[in-house]
Amino acid sequence: MWHEEKNRLQATFKFKDFAEAFAFMTEVALHAEKRNHHPSWSNVWNTVEIQLTTHDAGNIVTDKDRKLAQIIDGIYSKYG
Repeated sequence: MWHEEKNRLQATFKFKDFAEAFAFMTEVALHAEKRNHHPSWSNVWNTVEIQLTTHDAGNIVTDKDRKLAQIIDGIYSKYG
């Protein structure tokens, strides 16, 4: 699901509706805030697109991004 492009980890997540997509984003936001590592993302109806990069490492993909991606995958698995 995740792929690396232009120094970013990127993934797209689909849900049954907007409410479910928003619930997913809320849970991801709580985990991101705890780690002080915030994604770039967008949401249109049932689709959430996420990009991860470590700004304080020069905008490259680091272990911080990979760890957050794993957490996000775990959150998403609850919706599948």
